Amino acid sequence: MPVLLVIAHGSRDPRHAATVHALVRRVRSLRPGLRVETGFLDFNTPSVPEVLESLAAEGVRDVVALPLLLTRAFHAKADIPAVLADAPAPLRIRQAAVLGPSPLLLSALERRLYEAGLTPADKSSTGVVLASAGSTDPEAIAVIADIAREWWRTGWCAVRPAFASAALPRTEDAVRELRALGCRRIAVAPYVLAPGFLPDRIARGAAGADVLAEVLGAAPEVAGLLLRRYDEARAFTRPEPLAMLAAGVTSVR
Repeated sequence: MPVLLVIAHGSRDPRHAATVHALVRRVRSLRPGLRVETGFLDFNTPSVPEVLESLAAEGVRDVVALPLLLTRAFHAKADIPAVLADAPAPLRIRQAAVLGPSPLLLSALERRLYEAGLTPADKSSTGVVLASAGSTDPEAIAVIADIAREWWRTGWCAVRPAFASAALPRTEDAVRELRALGCRRIAVAPYVLAPGFLPDRIARGAAGADVLAEVLGAAPEVAGLLLRRYDEARAFTRPEPLAMLAAGVTSVR
């Protein structure tokens, strides 16, 4: 069974690594026989190269590298493939698809909103800001807009995308738009995995909202989704290039 290597971005904010480790612990609890390791691209240790070197030294040969990312932007398309390409030669590495979009993430978002005080009965009168970190990648921005439209169809008064950086509108602008639209209450749902600088910016932008949910973090739906992406990557033992592209799976070597 391949080792699952969860690749997180990393942050100077200690809450980030603590949340990543909590999520990984939940993944391990869901599948006790699976070895799960964590590596960071920046700021935190161990780094991804350190984990790969250690695995190779132990004699591990098969690894599924799973980007702890919600959209396919620069890190998934460039940074992570570059790091994996420099892995020790004995390792056979498959890069799994990013987590989003997925119905499981919508379920996790709703879980966080209900934990913050909303109920299913509030949906039709509540406008939601789907607050993402943001990206310069047009594909990633388009995905967030698509998720907002899909989520709105499940019964919310309205759902508007917002971004903490690199794109507009900001969270506070989306809150004002929903107020003007006439939604009875406004909720902000951070579409981010762990606390840090940009999630804090989202929280500040939510000052005019009625409800601010927590980050997705170690929600059970997120942990289950990690395992689903791992299983999907494992299924491509001898993948054809077009099938891999469609699934978002990359064979590094």
